Amino acid sequence: MNVIGVIPARLQSTRLPNKLLLKETGQCLLEHTWRAAQKAKRLERIVVATDSTEIAEECQKFGAEVCMTGECANGTERAAVALESLAETPEIVVNIQGDEPEIDADHIDRVIAALEKRTDCEMATLANPILSAEQVRDPSCVKVVCATDGRALYFSRASIPFSRDRACEEWFVDEPTPYQSSPWLQHIGLYAYRTAFLQAFVKMPASILETTEQLEQLRALQAGAHIHVTVVASSSSGIDTPEDYAAFVKRHQSSH
Repeated sequence: MNVIGVIPARLQSTRLPNKLLLKETGQCLLEHTWRAAQKAKRLERIVVATDSTEIAEECQKFGAEVCMTGECANGTERAAVALESLAETPEIVVNIQGDEPEIDADHIDRVIAALEKRTDCEMATLANPILSAEQVRDPSCVKVVCATDGRALYFSRASIPFSRDRACEEWFVDEPTPYQSSPWLQHIGLYAYRTAFLQAFVKMPASILETTEQLEQLRALQAGAHIHVTVVASSSSGIDTPEDYAAFVKRHQSSH
């Protein structure tokens, strides 16, 4: 099956300016993400999609394939635009966030495998167990509730499911509770799309659920699409702030 990974790469960042080009490790942040994604066995090709000549020039230095997209509203739209420049249209597109230098290549393979297996689903994504009451209540931690077959029922910034009879803390009184006895899952923002659906998705108007929660995947759910969720043990950390980047640099230096 023809599968391509697209790394949407925007230069501007409010909390950490030009973060994808930060180079305290000797490699820019985007290169770390690209090299990590290259370890995925099911990806046949990786393209960096950007509207920045600075990012494009840096990609050429470390050997990444680049597609210039012009301005786009978000990474999903940028990934869809990048497809238009390809000579051969892939069957599956994986949207890989450029600011995740420690992304697990096995997670990429698993989200692809899920979409290949679940022919009834238009999208596939990941989730991991939530390990604290603080995460359950944190609106920046997006929760997902799934059917028994792994299909997403809903995504929310709220603490879903709501624990009516027990305080959140009671679920985590000892060691972090495994998913089998805790109802909460944190969504991981890695997506695999069937190409035809991705192209249709970016043309859909934003839905009321999407604009209310500011979660793009709710547009797909409200339109009736099926999203398969694979549960993995943990997720990698995205780089959003100077503190995030400093911690990444420290981890990188200690491991090399």
